[in-house]
Order: sequence, then structure tokens, then C-alpha cells
Amino acid sequence: MRPQPKARRSIFILRAVVEIVFIVFLFYSNLFMGEFSATNRQGKTLAFALHDIFTGANFVIAIIAASIGFFVFEFLRDKL
Repeated sequence: MRPQPKARRSIFILRAVVEIVFIVFLFYSNLFMGEFSATNRQGKTLAFALHDIFTGANFVIAIIAASIGFFVFEFLRDKL
């Protein structure tokens, strides 16, 4: 039994949100790891690193990259 069109659309939107949030999480965790491994200077705290990576520009980049990644994988899922 197939879900109704409205239910399928809501499932697609929910899956898109979950996958995009996961990609954004991976993006920020990668930035966070790089923040401590690239510049290992004295006095660098967790708060400083968090303040350094959570910027508006990084958020826009993360959302755009995650959206592109989601739609590319959706395209590949449909084709394969």
C-alpha cells in the first residue's frame, strides 16, 4: 500500500531536513576539528574555537553545500 501524495511529500520534506541537518553537523564537526589541529597555539579555548567557527558565512556555506549534496544524492537514488 503506497502512501498518499500529501504523506509522500511530507516524508520527502522530513527526510530532506534530517539529511541536510546531518550534513551541516558533519560540516561543523570538520571545522571544529580543523580549528584545533591547524592552529595549536597556547590559550586557545573551546569557547574561542566555537566563536570562531559559528559565523553567518559558515552557516550559509553549510546550508548551500548540504542542499546541493542532498539533491545530488536524491538524483542518484532515483537514477540507480
